[in-house]
This record gives sequence, structure tokens and C-alpha cells, in this order.
Amino acid sequence: MALDTKSLPSSLSLDSKQTHLSNLNIIAEMSEEHSEDERFANKADNEEGFPKMAWTDSSESSNDFRSDIFTRPTLPMLEAIVHTTLGDCTADEDKTTVSFQEYIANLVGHESALLVMSGTMGNQVALRTILHSPPHAILADHRGHIVTLEGGGAASICGAIVKGIVPSNGHHLTLNDIKEQTILRETVFDCPTRVISLENTLNGTIMPLADMRAISTWARAQNPPIHMHLDGARLWEAATAGACKLSEVGQYFDSIQMCLTKGLGAPLGSVITGTSTFIKRAKWSRHLLGGGIRSSGIITAPARVAIESVFFGGKLRWAHDKAKRATEVWLSLGGKVRFPTETNMVWLDLPASGVDRDDFYAAGRDLNLKISNSLFVGRLVFHYQISDAALGRLCEVFRIVLGSRAATNGE
Repeated sequence: MALDTKSLPSSLSLDSKQTHLSNLNIIAEMSEEHSEDERFANKADNEEGFPKMAWTDSSESSNDFRSDIFTRPTLPMLEAIVHTTLGDCTADEDKTTVSFQEYIANLVGHESALLVMSGTMGNQVALRTILHSPPHAILADHRGHIVTLEGGGAASICGAIVKGIVPSNGHHLTLNDIKEQTILRETVFDCPTRVISLENTLNGTIMPLADMRAISTWARAQNPPIHMHLDGARLWEAATAGACKLSEVGQYFDSIQMCLTKGLGAPLGSVITGTSTFIKRAKWSRHLLGGGIRSSGIITAPARVAIESVFFGGKLRWAHDKAKRATEVWLSLGGKVRFPTETNMVWLDLPASGVDRDDFYAAGRDLNLKISNSLFVGRLVFHYQISDAALGRLCEVFRIVLGSRAATNGE
């Protein structure tokens, strides 16, 4: 039904009326003219038959191998937002958020939890909460997120030295690695180790539960005890792979950060867990970094849906299976990998495979695949919305670049 300018307020200018009228008519046409085919074009993601919209269409993420942060939120998450509470997070007045924080704390066996805006904020809030006055040092894997991807936050916010450790086994940190690098002395020449920050998963690989336990037992036996922090942004992936249960992990850490977007597909947010005393103080740190917000239910309501439908719904396993199938194809064609494929990440070793980096990414673009070629060369990250068609095109890219290499070498 077309609208005319007579239906608009007389206070609007003629130009404003025409612009407003154009927008209203476009909206009216969109609501009236969707054909049956258009309404059900995306039925796989939209069983209710809603007009195609971002919340019901995962096509933009179906070919995106850059990161699992590109997992798209879904319509049930939007529905949760519509029905959520709109209380104040800082004052602990939002019932949905309070319930969600209790839910997460129970999952990992901790007393309390706290909503934060991102994984980086979660790690930095946790570190700022425990590190009061320098000198102090943090030990972490040299590839870890707090070492390489958080803008030097621990140094600028906490005044801490972050000491990156290269795992002696080439895979994950062990107790011997930690012991060799820990500073327990407190002379005027030393920067004592106050935090051990582990990451699981890291680069898609799993730190065994036994190693987390051994490091934690030793760290807590020191005087003073060394705080154990876990960057568990992708702990969901380790649990999905069967390496641990969430409830088993909490006992070995004083604080844990878990991301709600990577792989799970919640619109935003992370959460940190710990004792009630730790979380009480962490609220100050969160407030300092601008993380106290209003109407926080719009974050925690869809996050609860994401955990229940994606993690407990078994969808993360879909990504693991596709990642392993892609790895098998790459290896069968003579390619090499930098790390084993244990969860949802594949690390192609392009130089060792004799594949030119630019050729690889050009082939990916030609087949309409989104692949990171900046920070993480050769990294492919799978999430549950990656389609079979995209996986097939990725394997075709493998055949193209490895076949070109063989032709060049006269094989």
C-alpha cells in the first residue's frame, strides 16, 4: 500500500517528507512483496519462514575461514534479546545477567562470575584484579593471546612484565617449562612471578588436563602462592574434543576467562570466573576499563542460548569434523601442517609445502573463500556455520596450489 505526503506531520519540510515517504514505501514494499520463494530461500536456518534477515542468514559466515569470531548470531538469540530483562549490570540489578553469571560459575565449579565485553577485557580485568603493585611478572606461552594480541595491556594497565615461554615439547607448556622460568626470589634485582597464565585451546591445540593439574599444584604450593589464570576463550573447544569437562577445569585455576562469541556465535561478550572475593574486586577493574553497562540482558540472554544450543547442542563438533577432513585432504596431496589438527583450527605450513603464499590466497579469493592472510598466515578456522560447499571449494584450492607446485617441480 503506497503512502502519500498528506499522512506525514505538517512540521516536516517538503524535502524531509519526500525522503521519509520514500523510506516508508520501501519498508512497505519489502513487507508486502516477498514471494514464497524469497520467504523460504533460507529455510535451513529459518524454519519459521521469516523474511531473509541477518539473524536468520548464515551465508556470509558459511565461507569465512578467517576466525570463529565470524560465527553469526541466530534468530533464537534475537528472540532471547526481545524477551530479556533490562536491568543495570553494574548495580547487579539485571536478573538475566545475575542468573547467567551463576550459570557460568556452576559450569566450571567456581563461586562467582562476571560479565565483560570481550576476551581481551576479561583477561586484563583478571590480571588487574590480582596484580596490585609492581614489580610483578606473568608467565605465559609465547604464542598466547595476552602476549601477542592484547596491545601490551598487562604492561600498560598492570605495570607487569609478561615473559613468553617457548614450550620445550613444541606443543604446550609443561611443569618443567614453568619451573625453569619462574622467579621466586624477592631481592631488589628480581621481578617475582605472581601469575601463571595458561591458554586452552591455543592455536587450536589442547593442553592436557594432567599438565594443567601439575602446574597448578606446584604454583599453589609456593610462598606466596602463584595465581593461576586460564585464558579459556576456546575452552569450549577442548571440552567438545573430550579432553576435559568444564567442571574439572575450575579446580586448577583461580580465574578463568571464557569467550561467548568465538564458535558459539553470541553477539558479544566474555565472562570471567573465580572466588566471590576475586569477582567482587574484579568489578572495580571492569569499571575502570569501562565494562559496566546498562541493560546487560541484551548480552547475557543470547549468550545463554548460544551455550545451550551450540555447545551443549553438539554443533562445535561439526567444525572439528570439517577441520579434520580438510587436513586429511591437504596431507593426502603432499601438504605439510605446522600444528596437529585437534579441534577447529588447521595450520597449513605453506613454505614447507612449497606453496607460494600469494598464490594460495589468490586461489581462495577466486573460489569465493575468506581466508586470513595477515596475522595468521596459513591458519584456517572452522565454525559450525561453514558449509559443505565451502569445504569442497577449500579442498579444490588445495588441489590447485599443490598441483601447481608438482607441475613446477616436474613431478
